[in-house]
Amino acid sequence: MVFKGSSKSSTKSIRFVDELRQEMATISDNKSKQAPYRSIPKAEMIVLDAPGLLDDYYVNIMSWGKNNVLAVGLGPTLYLWNSVDQRIHKLFHVREEDNWPTSITWSEEARTLAVGYTCSNLQLWDAESSKLIRSLQGHSERITSTAWNGHILTSGSRDKSIINHDIRARNHLASSIKKHSDEVCGLKWSNEGDRLASGGSEKQLYIWEASKMSSSKFLHLFTDHCAAVKALAWCPYQHNVLASGGGWNDRCIRIWNTQKGICIHSIETKAQISGLEWNRHHKEILSSHGYSTGEDQNKLCLWKYPSMTKVGEFGNHEPRIINLCQSPDGVTVVSAVADETLRFWDVFGPPMTGTSMASDLQGLFSSRNSLIR
Repeated sequence: MVFKGSSKSSTKSIRFVDELRQEMATISDNKSKQAPYRSIPKAEMIVLDAPGLLDDYYVNIMSWGKNNVLAVGLGPTLYLWNSVDQRIHKLFHVREEDNWPTSITWSEEARTLAVGYTCSNLQLWDAESSKLIRSLQGHSERITSTAWNGHILTSGSRDKSIINHDIRARNHLASSIKKHSDEVCGLKWSNEGDRLASGGSEKQLYIWEASKMSSSKFLHLFTDHCAAVKALAWCPYQHNVLASGGGWNDRCIRIWNTQKGICIHSIETKAQISGLEWNRHHKEILSSHGYSTGEDQNKLCLWKYPSMTKVGEFGNHEPRIINLCQSPDGVTVVSAVADETLRFWDVFGPPMTGTSMASDLQGLFSSRNSLIR
């Protein structure tokens, strides 16, 4: 029975309601079958100009501390960029020609900044007071990798040596190892602090136990890579799992079980790997790339773990990516690019329930481009 209108119009109205209900039921059913929404950024959240940034695959001139301050070396000058209030502070400028920062790493509590230089210097800086705390000797050539493990600062150099410095002691030299046959360009302590991974330009990857480093006895030596091993990252949710990335002649991401001493995954990426960062909110790993044999160069690639299937790729970097690091909250990553820019990407974090999500950082910027100095 229809209150108003003809029987013809009522039939059309009922049919329309039935069709609408059927359509809504189909949409609901499809949504329930779909995986949680996963966002892949289409563009950078922000771009900072970084004049003087070195185009050198082996250096590590960027570190993002727990204090939300990004430290970056631009030629002879080291800058601190506060991601909360966007303040930029020049920590120091090196007067000596060509003695530039080649390795920068915040300590775990982000109070001290370790800086390695071209001319073998290694310094500790207090970022709050902008004062040089200490100079550590021991290397004879440039220092391109540093890593903290509590009060132990580990440094790797072109002189082929790895040195553990106990910064509490007057005589800081805790141990010195010389097993690599070329520059030590990658160093990373495990999350538990019991193992150290070291990668060299001679294509070798060593795993060391913290308790046995003074004896220079390594736990494992992996020789699967066919190029320099710079990119290293320990899995945050699976103990003893390490990811490593090879250079131009290798182009592979390898996942290692360092307990058993075996490679559990090997993925050909078709491009030089300059950085690896695990996603702490999803079981994923992000890789940054440089030179390639095809069109896959200068991109960021997101991989699902443990299947290592590609989730997506993004980035419109013209030249290669030199370094990659992650924000303290594990949401944003920044890529240091050879075109003298720093590019911020909102790629990590929980699945989004809507069509867009603005991070805390994104709301701070009114312009796409800023100058870091």
